[in-house]
Amino acid sequence: MTFGKGSRPVLLCSASADYVIVWDIERSQRRTQEGKVAAGIVIGSLLGEVVNLSFCLSDERVAACSGSTVYILSSKKHEVISSLKRHLAPVTSAEFCPWNKDVLVTTSEDRTFKVWDLKTEAVCYQSSVLSASPLLSVFFLEENRHFITGSTDGQLWCFSLPDDHKCHLVTKMDIEKMEKRYQIHHGTVSHEEGVTEQSSEENMETSKPVLKMALYSLFTDDSNEHSKDNSRICIGSTDGLYVVDLASSELLTAIYFKDFTNLSITMAGSWTISRESDNSMFLLVSSLFTPSVVLLELILCDHQGTPPCGNGFSVFSSSPPLPESPLNAELKKREAMNPKKKGGIKEQPLVFHSKVRSSGYTSTPRRKMFSPKTNVQKNSFSKKAHKKTGFLLRDYPADSAAPSVPHSHQRTGNKPVNCLQYSGDGKQILCGLGDSSVLLYKSSLTGNPTVYTGHDKPVSSVSWSLNRQWWLSGSEDQSLRIWTHGSPEPAIIMGDGMFSKPIRSAQFYYLDKFILLASGPSLFLHLYNVDVTRDDIKRYHQRSAVKLTGSFTTTGNRHHCHVCHQ
Repeated sequence: MTFGKGSRPVLLCSASADYVIVWDIERSQRRTQEGKVAAGIVIGSLLGEVVNLSFCLSDERVAACSGSTVYILSSKKHEVISSLKRHLAPVTSAEFCPWNKDVLVTTSEDRTFKVWDLKTEAVCYQSSVLSASPLLSVFFLEENRHFITGSTDGQLWCFSLPDDHKCHLVTKMDIEKMEKRYQIHHGTVSHEEGVTEQSSEENMETSKPVLKMALYSLFTDDSNEHSKDNSRICIGSTDGLYVVDLASSELLTAIYFKDFTNLSITMAGSWTISRESDNSMFLLVSSLFTPSVVLLELILCDHQGTPPCGNGFSVFSSSPPLPESPLNAELKKREAMNPKKKGGIKEQPLVFHSKVRSSGYTSTPRRKMFSPKTNVQKNSFSKKAHKKTGFLLRDYPADSAAPSVPHSHQRTGNKPVNCLQYSGDGKQILCGLGDSSVLLYKSSLTGNPTVYTGHDKPVSSVSWSLNRQWWLSGSEDQSLRIWTHGSPEPAIIMGDGMFSKPIRSAQFYYLDKFILLASGPSLFLHLYNVDVTRDDIKRYHQRSAVKLTGSFTTTGNRHHCHVCHQ
């Protein structure tokens, strides 16, 4: 069963092995009070075992999931508008996009999701296999046009859904890992106990399936729509409810069934979440093993975000790297372009410009002598005194708290932002977009940005050098480019089959001596030398050089590669 999205009339859709029926709740109540039998509208028959139902935003259509097929039904009459059959396993959920009525997102036990265009009944986007476990649910975030899908093993993937339907992964979360960090931070378990518990539970099958997701927004003033925080969601699982901050990918609080002794439910089979305007939520939870249903009321409160609880530390190296360390590698630089002059002084014309000014022999002789200006009034103030400093400060004020209120908002149109980074002095911002371009902004976000193009696919990583003389951009087109200020062309292009997988992350490394990048399961360490000088004869010949120093490849899922900073 599922309720409609509208408030008048309130619709309820129910499905069984024989019929799919839409009920008008108020009309059914009136018929019951008159002593009549409540009746609904049959919109589908003999569709099989329907496991999921959902209304569109206008309540005109209903999506019913049965087997590996999604039926789009009319909510007003017995009509199958379309049948969507492309999944390789049973479909687990289907949700209509709230900002585009003709877009539907479905998940399946084949561990993929699909984005459908209901006008053409075609698949606009098909994901790869995301997990080893089936996907269960989908939830849309209308404010930033993202959607989240969850699996039976507690994995969460947040994707962007632009107008071209090319979804990009925004963040990935794991409920179990977030729970461990939450317990260690709040002192529930120590780090050693967490490791011991993890080793003892390796032989046990534990999972936290994502059964239901809903927005956890706290209203401070009902008259002000901008006062609500839409970056938090609550996740209903089998053992309780989890509140997650999407901005930091951290668990804010966890409510377990086992902590309430008077509760007649220990394992949840399904969740239904209803939102009220007075900062409370009603949760209807069905038991997994017992024939019981409980109704819970959750009072919303402002949970403070948990700071990162890293246990590592960083120190300066007291000795140089080991002799076999790849950090000792050096790149032989080319000599500067200073050609030696052969022979003596060459004959050159006396005039080097195209226009020759007349010497004045044919003009009328001057009769007025030069008279200097003696009454010039000097300004009592200099221009430097009135130079605007803008919003930049040399040091952050010590008596001010950390910034919490957005100062400015910049839109890039329909182009998704994949990565960004401040320069070391905080005066500039690099922004990599999903349309394969890079924008260079002032930190005040005033004026038009400088646009750099050259990649063929979305930019996945940008990085400044420490001296801020150049910066790099890595892309999914399996190439990396190093740029210098004031030049529309890159100084170094690393591509042409150098990498077999898209570049997911790249940065300057070891005091700008190396470039460290990740491509597929491998890390690559390159020496480089940026030389922007050009030969007048060989104008298009780049003098910059790149040399591979070392590569590190992971050998399995449980093995990780670490490159230590010296």
